Amino acid sequence: MAARVVCVGAVTLDAIALVDRFPHHDERVVAQDVTYAGGGPAATAAVASTRLGVPAALVGAVGADAEGEQILAALRAEGVDVSGVQVRAEDRSGASVVVVDGGRGSRAICTRAVPHPAVPPDGPAAALLAGADWVHTDHLGWPAVQGWRGPRTRPRLSVDGGNPIPGFRPDGVDLYVPTVEAMTHRYGDAPLDDLLAAALADGAGTVVATRGAAGSVAATGDGVRVTAPGHDVEVRSTLGAGDVFHGALLAAVVRGMPLQDCLHYANAAAALSCRGLDGRSAIPTHDEVLAAITPHEEI
Repeated sequence: MAARVVCVGAVTLDAIALVDRFPHHDERVVAQDVTYAGGGPAATAAVASTRLGVPAALVGAVGADAEGEQILAALRAEGVDVSGVQVRAEDRSGASVVVVDGGRGSRAICTRAVPHPAVPPDGPAAALLAGADWVHTDHLGWPAVQGWRGPRTRPRLSVDGGNPIPGFRPDGVDLYVPTVEAMTHRYGDAPLDDLLAAALADGAGTVVATRGAAGSVAATGDGVRVTAPGHDVEVRSTLGAGDVFHGALLAAVVRGMPLQDCLHYANAAAALSCRGLDGRSAIPTHDEVLAAITPHEEI
């Protein structure tokens, strides 16, 4: 099936260790578990959308190395279209070491530089973008999307605003999804309603502010404001939960759900993904999300 959502940006291979507490300097601790999984904001969003029943593709880059082969194999196994991922002999694939503190629910990440995606004008990546309903980009993919000169009628654009993007303004972005912390850093310390209004004034069509376990809030330029609380689960790790939120939000939008239902859906999908140590293994299916939503959240 043709990809309805095309995600552009970072893709990595992660080594993840779960410990009772972070080790001190020069200390060795025994991990409860160690696992290996694919990561990267754009890549995990593509996996989430696909697992939730909305076909997705990834535009990114890996090295011509063993890590790159593992990354691509994992994405193919999920059904993600990787025809837009470049394999470059001159690059090393993105890779991270993640230590999860099970006692505090926090994590520390050490990452190798991730190859930047590109969209050659006559390549498969450009064709994927031109045929998409939505293009979703993280901080690494934004320059490539900005540099793409597509058809006169462009797909709608979604931006993961959780990480800083040099020179970015949400002008012309259909769906801008930052964390509240990122909005505060951008617009100053102000009430959430004022932060949402500032992003809309900056040109965003719809703004969805994520608040972690507290849920999410959305605002549109025509005055709509909706809120959805967080979804309670037993958390093993929050690694990748924000990326899952982005993929699930787009899956809900593509399905034509009302905005508040989209928030409930994405909140539930992101929360359920926290049952796993890595960012992908516990991503739910569409039916699992619907079954997890409480009656007052009913879609």
